[in-house]
Amino acid sequence: VQLQASGGGLVQAGGSLRLSCAATGPTSSPYVVGWFRQAPGKERELVALVSWDGISSSYAESVKGRFIISRDNDKNTVYLDMDSLKPEDTAVYYCAMRFGGGWSPRPYEYDYWGQGTLVTVSS
Repeated sequence: VQLQASGGGLVQAGGSLRLSCAATGPTSSPYVVGWFRQAPGKERELVALVSWDGISSSYAESVKGRFIISRDNDKNTVYLDMDSLKPEDTAVYYCAMRFGGGWSPRPYEYDYWGQGTLVTVSS
């Protein structure tokens, strides 16, 4: 499985961005796809998760009400719509896939990772 993350960029505070994570290769349900982020000098943290069927999702408290995770199964792509961006959202964002369906905030429990896309929010 290969994951390709894209959509990062520079945006002003209060702005919006959409990140995409396209998966190629064999995938067998159940699995979850998560978006993580890592700011300079900080640990990688989970931002949002979505189940393989798109029915269930979960968010970090810091992004609830501002970010929405979704998936398009026809395109094998997971999206992260980010609104009301804040400077503290600045980080490299990664998508990751975990087989087995278990929900986990721990990066080391994920099986595949995308290459990361940089989001910079200016004040």
